[in-house]
Amino acid sequence: MSAGDEAPGIRSAPADVDAAWLTRVLRNAGHDVVVADFERENVGTGQVGQNVRFTLRYAEGKGPASVVGKFASEDPESRQTGIALLNYLREVRFYQELRPTLDIQTPEVLFTDIDPATHAFVLLMEDLAPAVQGDQLAGCDAAAAELALTELARLHGPRWGDARLFDVEWLGGSDPEADGTVKGLWDTLRPAFLERYRERLEPVVLECLAGLDARFEGYAGGAEGPRTVTHGDYRLDNMLFGGPYPVAVVDWQSPAIGNGPADAAYFMGTGMDPEPRRACERALVERYFEGLSAYALEGYDFDACWRDYRRASFAGLVMAVIASMIVGQTERGDSMFMAMAHRSAAMAMDLDALSLL
Repeated sequence: MSAGDEAPGIRSAPADVDAAWLTRVLRNAGHDVVVADFERENVGTGQVGQNVRFTLRYAEGKGPASVVGKFASEDPESRQTGIALLNYLREVRFYQELRPTLDIQTPEVLFTDIDPATHAFVLLMEDLAPAVQGDQLAGCDAAAAELALTELARLHGPRWGDARLFDVEWLGGSDPEADGTVKGLWDTLRPAFLERYRERLEPVVLECLAGLDARFEGYAGGAEGPRTVTHGDYRLDNMLFGGPYPVAVVDWQSPAIGNGPADAAYFMGTGMDPEPRRACERALVERYFEGLSAYALEGYDFDACWRDYRRASFAGLVMAVIASMIVGQTERGDSMFMAMAHRSAAMAMDLDALSLL
């Protein structure tokens, strides 16, 4: 911070951002500039947050041509979901407290802060253009999946088995009711999900839903083995390919303490159609485990990794059921949740995952 510069302060909506605030943020981040003017445009398709690109013009100095700001959703239902699930708090605290201890590639953060009382927050970060956002509806090929799983090992490895994570209160790792919360949401929302989408659900989804429902306590009880930092929503829409980095991961609204391969299973079960997934699945999980093996795994071997991956293959289906019912309904959102449900159910049945519960 330059002498005499004010702390930026929180701007909780894109309309609250002005040139003076952008100047303070950039100066705090080490850029000796004065912003004269800017243009804004919405980017991405977030459900709980909204992203805005600010294209900058300078009166003094030379700084980034553009930056991206993240704010709470303007939809009241989605915003309340973000507050209730601590999504906004977790994203800010992730960048402030956890990101420096991890190796995964994320955008450089210029400024972030939150008001814990109201959950008003702002996250201003580097613009990764011309990177291309992954497309959840289209899915991805094996090459993109390999990039994603290789990067995922760089999230899980550095804090693998680190008991200090349980001292991080906002991660929720010491909450004894966490598993009961998931089951309560499932029991409450599954009937509404079936009522809304039944005509769009293929037989494999209905079969998987019924089998999982009968064994849900076994699923929600959690896998055994070491815990680490998990992303919680590791899917294509939350990744940017190309640009400054081969892949960068965004949307850190639901990090938690959990089983690492569950993130991998969630990615594969939501991001790849069944046929291409079957052709490369085990090889990609082996690639993920190879990346993990660069860190201290405390005796954890590939057989345990593959078992945990199979057991977590329902994750995309569970997310589709719960998330679709607690955020504002949109046409794209419906299509996304249907893709997640169908791909994940097919994967779980392919892997005979019900037998592990």
